[in-house]
Amino acid sequence: MMAKSRAGVRAWQAMPKPVVRDPGDAVVRITTSTICSTDLHIMKGDVPTVTPGRILGHEGVGIIEAVGPQVSSFRKGDRVLISCISACGTCDACRKGMYSHCRTGGWILGNTIDGTQAEFVRTPHAETSLYPLPPTVNEEAAVMLSDILPTAFECGVLNGQVKPGDTVAIVGAGPIGLAALLTVQFYSPAAILMIDLDDNRLRVASQFGATSWINSADGNAVASVMALTGGTGVDVAIEAVGVPSTFDICQSILAPGGRLANIGVHGKPVQLNLEKLWDRNVAITTRLVDTAAIPMLLKLVNSGKLQPAKLITHRFPLNDIMRPTTRSATPPRNVR
Repeated sequence: MMAKSRAGVRAWQAMPKPVVRDPGDAVVRITTSTICSTDLHIMKGDVPTVTPGRILGHEGVGIIEAVGPQVSSFRKGDRVLISCISACGTCDACRKGMYSHCRTGGWILGNTIDGTQAEFVRTPHAETSLYPLPPTVNEEAAVMLSDILPTAFECGVLNGQVKPGDTVAIVGAGPIGLAALLTVQFYSPAAILMIDLDDNRLRVASQFGATSWINSADGNAVASVMALTGGTGVDVAIEAVGVPSTFDICQSILAPGGRLANIGVHGKPVQLNLEKLWDRNVAITTRLVDTAAIPMLLKLVNSGKLQPAKLITHRFPLNDIMRPTTRSATPPRNVR
């Protein structure tokens, strides 16, 4: 299991196997998991709620090992998708659809309780936090529905209120940015501009549907966006990194009436240039994913209309978690 001992330090060590603690718990044997940029923010010390020794990870697919007495929808042996958000379904926040702020759940996996980068995980509120996986759904595709796709869709696309014909800029072409690129196309924007520092990621974005791509390494991203939009700016800017420089790009490229949808996990203050924005009818939104979109996204994956498996390029055994990140993965299918 992977445990964080302090910011910047990780360890691979044996931990006690989790057990059912509360009546609504399930214990799941993890078969596929992944990492999230939030895990990287945790390792940087940006998320102070994560205490030393915590097993990280909030994304996973697995087989139910045990369930508590209040769990009736699942039984041992069921293959399930684990939501990154644990929701009781009955508190005031859950009744508003804000599962991320559940009074007894929310984002707790890999945050305030042990997470999914392990052989087994205890998942509270199993009835409303696990999803049965159809046998036709590929496991690797499904793990993208734990967090990456719902986060991109809910925090970026829905909060950005993307409409047909909009011009959309996505700042950050990592997994979350690419997932935003895949899901923003549900709403037929006229143009999708992808901005990143890495040419390889931008090439992938071009294959996934971006209409323009800008390498921001030269510091001229804002000028490039303005040139592409005739000096107007974009209708929607989606911030998918979580650092001050990318937030600054987003607020600098908004057209009048534009929407800035923040996805990134910010560990440092950003400067809000309100003196330039106060009269431009813009909206800035923030959100922690609620994963309310998982059932809809799962249907789209099952139908083949959404193919998150193409986000996957590398695979590693869990016990290789401490190896240098430059090590090649096997087998590298879907490399683009």
